[in-house]
Amino acid sequence: MPDSPPPAVRGEAFGPWLGRQLRRAGMSQADLATEVGKTRAAVSAWITGRAEPRDETKARIAEILGTDLASVVTRTIDVPTGRPVRWHHRPAHADGGREYGNAAAFAFDADLSVLAREATQNSLDERHDERSPVRVHYTLHELDGAHLDAFLAALRWDELSPHYEEASRGDQKVSRSLRSALEELAQERRLRLLRVDDYNAAGLTGPEYSDGRFAAVVRRQLDSHKVTGGRAGGSYGLGKATLWATSRFGLVLINSTLSEPHEGHTAGRVVGRLDLPWHELDGEAYAGPAWLGEPDTEPDHEGVSRSWWADEDTLRSLHLGRAGDEPGTSFLIVGAYDASGDAESLQEMHDKLVRSLADGFWAAMIGGRSAGPLLEARVTTLRNGEVYIPEQQVDPHTHHPALSRALQAYLDGDTVDELTAAEQVARADVPLVVTPLKGQGRPRDRGREHLAVLLLTPADDNDAQINRVVCMRGNRMTITEQRPRDLPLGAASFQAVLLAGYATGRDGEDVALAEAFLRASEPPEHDRWDRTEELTTAYQRGALARLKEFRSAIDKTVRSLVGKREIARKDGPAVLRELLKLDTGAGAGGGRRAQSFPTVRNVEARIDDRGAWHVTVHLRLPDADDPWVLAPVAKFDVRSGGRPSVDWELLVGSETCRAENGTIIVEPGVRAAVFRGVTDPASHPVQGGYARLAVDVPKARGGAA
Repeated sequence: MPDSPPPAVRGEAFGPWLGRQLRRAGMSQADLATEVGKTRAAVSAWITGRAEPRDETKARIAEILGTDLASVVTRTIDVPTGRPVRWHHRPAHADGGREYGNAAAFAFDADLSVLAREATQNSLDERHDERSPVRVHYTLHELDGAHLDAFLAALRWDELSPHYEEASRGDQKVSRSLRSALEELAQERRLRLLRVDDYNAAGLTGPEYSDGRFAAVVRRQLDSHKVTGGRAGGSYGLGKATLWATSRFGLVLINSTLSEPHEGHTAGRVVGRLDLPWHELDGEAYAGPAWLGEPDTEPDHEGVSRSWWADEDTLRSLHLGRAGDEPGTSFLIVGAYDASGDAESLQEMHDKLVRSLADGFWAAMIGGRSAGPLLEARVTTLRNGEVYIPEQQVDPHTHHPALSRALQAYLDGDTVDELTAAEQVARADVPLVVTPLKGQGRPRDRGREHLAVLLLTPADDNDAQINRVVCMRGNRMTITEQRPRDLPLGAASFQAVLLAGYATGRDGEDVALAEAFLRASEPPEHDRWDRTEELTTAYQRGALARLKEFRSAIDKTVRSLVGKREIARKDGPAVLRELLKLDTGAGAGGGRRAQSFPTVRNVEARIDDRGAWHVTVHLRLPDADDPWVLAPVAKFDVRSGGRPSVDWELLVGSETCRAENGTIIVEPGVRAAVFRGVTDPASHPVQGGYARLAVDVPKARGGAA
């Protein structure tokens, strides 16, 4: 059966379309009435929608406006008027107020990882067709020579340059940054662009100035305007500022394909926004923000630059062309950079984007039998229009294999209650009590219980970070990581995922309440669940205590799952008996009662460039009459055979313990201690990255305690 043709774009109503064309052409209703030989009342009826002219009159209107009859009948394009696209700079405030930069841009670091997190989160929140994933494409593009000159001409750099020069003369942070960027551009004659495209997203719909997605992004600050039924990852309206913060020139160009028509159009809605500090030029003072667009003809916004419907040539010259007609938005960051200093070359920037997308959204890229992926992501790097680093699809299974395996098993319904094999995923419920909103609920009502889902699986051999719980809600963006406390000594390393709210894949009142509660507990960075102004002002007393109970419940659930891996015996497995055995000190002087044993609260590890493992071990110790003398042993947990020991290159204590002759000594009465060790690469049987490190902390032979 042949494919049906795509639905035709519905044209704009005749009255609003005609009124706008008259304003664009500088004609009044009286002028049109005279030209077509009709009364002013008749033209007014057309404009207000009370009547519509006959076809022969429409033909005459087309002639007057300098277009064809089809344009008047379909009303899907505006009549060309020759009004030039230009930059409009907002005049300074009449009361003398000044802003030396966009404060919202300072809410986040100008870091590519932050940009990837915030921009991709916004794309996820605007998913259009729930049956398909949002597709995001990050394209780095370096320009120099003739390619740079052509782009700057299309950008109307000559119009901007005087404003940049004046804005860069100040002593404020933004002015100094601009001065540096301008000097570098003049010396190196090179410019980096970063385009963020999303597809299957809603696009910047809505009117130019009133409420809607377009105005929220282009015209306003702190306007989130998320239409997601309470599932949005963002809630502050600050994330979009990272786009401008990642531009050395505070400049972003936008091209949007709309999911619903505006003014009879869907494709090619283009606008540019520039954020400069307050400055003066030729005796005029300017507030700072500026917009690239077509001069508006609306009486209330006369001369303000508004978005325009760009043709393919214009899109190509501004590097804003999109692939196909699927709804979504392209943001072009002019002068893209990473202020952290971690990524300076194109390769480093490319790699950081890939890594950041994988770290923040690996879970959103996983699909299973019960639900498909929410997101697809890729990164490409160009130089002067040619591929410099080929397109790289972000694969969550490559970057986070164990975590991906855990979520995949949940979506496929393949979880177990207890781990008995290396590739299994254990599932358990974790209760979260949602405090009632103020003014709701009965007195002393603790709230509604929501069961979050904890998934735990053995860590992968190459995991740089282990023994962590990655927590998320909503669209499965990573919110925070939790390091469970008081893990039993000798427990195998693991990876765990905590799904709360809509991330569980469930619906219901408790799910919606939990989603809103956790979102209210997140700061603008959306990187933890903790005290916020919204949480304390919107929810009854006890909300923070419920969050602490939730974190404790996560730790308890993890301990129960990793503990189930050991054979249940009264005196424990032999390896742990030896590891944790106490010297009771029985002898002629009588015996001392056996005490409880040290436990590992947390282990942090990394591998350096030499292949040496750096470990930090946090211990909790019971009270004791004598010092604890412990002998940490590092072993390589290889895939087959025994676990060969490796030497310590360095072993140091902290303020609560000391290292002596390869042992860690903790004085009586100390209840918590931390020691650090570095393995000797010369003693490694294989490269450090090829094996998992196991650290045993037994009592030293002949030691006290």
